[in-house]
Amino acid sequence: MSPYTVIFIIVAYFIILITISFFTSKGADNDAFFLGNKKSPWFIVAFGMISASLSGVTFISVPGWVVSSNFSYMQMVLGYLVGYAIIANVLMPMYYRLNLTSIYTYLGQRFGRYSYKTGASFFLLSRIIGASFRLFLVANVLQILVFNTLNIPFEITVIITILLIWLYTFRGGIKTIIWTDSLQTLFMLISVGVTIVLLSKSMNLDFKGVINTIAESPHSKLFYFDDIKSVNHFIKQFLAGAFIAVVMTGLDQDMMQKNLSCKNIKDAKKNMYWMSLSLVPVNLIFMSLGVLLVVFAQQNGIAMPERTDDLFPLIATKGYLSPVVGVFFVIGLVAAAYSSADSALTALTTSFTVDILSPKNKTEQELKTIRTKVHVGVSLVLLLVIIVFNAINNESVISAIFKVAGYTYGPLLGMYAFGLFTKFKVKDKAVPFIAILSPIICIFLNYFSQELLWGYKFGFEILILNGAITFAGLLMFRRSR
Repeated sequence: MSPYTVIFIIVAYFIILITISFFTSKGADNDAFFLGNKKSPWFIVAFGMISASLSGVTFISVPGWVVSSNFSYMQMVLGYLVGYAIIANVLMPMYYRLNLTSIYTYLGQRFGRYSYKTGASFFLLSRIIGASFRLFLVANVLQILVFNTLNIPFEITVIITILLIWLYTFRGGIKTIIWTDSLQTLFMLISVGVTIVLLSKSMNLDFKGVINTIAESPHSKLFYFDDIKSVNHFIKQFLAGAFIAVVMTGLDQDMMQKNLSCKNIKDAKKNMYWMSLSLVPVNLIFMSLGVLLVVFAQQNGIAMPERTDDLFPLIATKGYLSPVVGVFFVIGLVAAAYSSADSALTALTTSFTVDILSPKNKTEQELKTIRTKVHVGVSLVLLLVIIVFNAINNESVISAIFKVAGYTYGPLLGMYAFGLFTKFKVKDKAVPFIAILSPIICIFLNYFSQELLWGYKFGFEILILNGAITFAGLLMFRRSR
């Protein structure tokens, strides 16, 4: 695929996004940047959150993940439904009742200043790492498709990637993102649909043939009940999915900021229900694409790439299929990736401005100046983390994201659970130490689990253990209400 074709697609795509930004950011103030003036239509938010939830990780990593994990990821997706129900009926009503801009303000009201800053700091750490992983994935593919051919270094690719996001988010913030995300969801779904159709035609498969090919593949095994010690066991993955949904959506300023931009809690719940139900068939389609890619590679003698994330880009862009597939692959990749990265950049800016800097008694213009500087600073931090990750990454990006989430979101899970399900206060100054110690204990247990726990190997359920240790620590340092 010609690098100039890719550049043309990206330029055309961003002209559309910047045009949308121009109209949606007119007259945008700080409230519009942070909460969209609480006027976002729930159905637009719900549709846009599909691509924000999936991101470029799903677009590339999930099809590649089929090679090593089959359809086991769907067990986690089913668990997501439980997590989203908890968010809709427990967390969001509380956020709306307290009229929050940053969801971590709750921790300050419930426990105190140290707890508030600790929760916000763990979100910033988690989201910076997660957003960097996702952007790395896109920048890496663009490097392979375009910039290696033009002898442009990876660092320049990353700078261009982040600069393009900054251009259409720095003025309108969340008010712009809910509309651009909807457009990007549409492009992503069209892209994967066209890819499956053209891939099936190249394999001479009709609809029934596609279904049979997927069903007969050993990679389509979905449920695992045999060995509780296995990381793929159903109970472990289902529970992990439920808790991951709670922490990576319900306790995440990025995802909740969109929900809080809805007019009221009723609309926000509609958004959450429809978004969660749509993720099951959408993820199933992505995993089915992964099986078709594996079968196609086997039939055509294509060697499996060392990093499975490269399977989809390899087949889509290296002339094995119609050039149309390559075009839609680039469109889908850019749409999926930037839909999560743009909202992450806005959420990080919001959280750092509101939670860490806590500007008070500032004029509208002074607050705008502060958040603009933070927006630039966060962009630079993402740049540095992506470059570091490029130097050390050697595994599937989606697996890496969930592993990091298990350690960094665990303390948030424990803190919110303690706040919601007990009436105790805590010794506020002890909370940062508890939150730091809990992941360290989990890292130790994970490393030695097979020796200490009779061969048991932790998977993503390490998140639950992490939250439980934090909860226990808060219980030890409780005060009467």
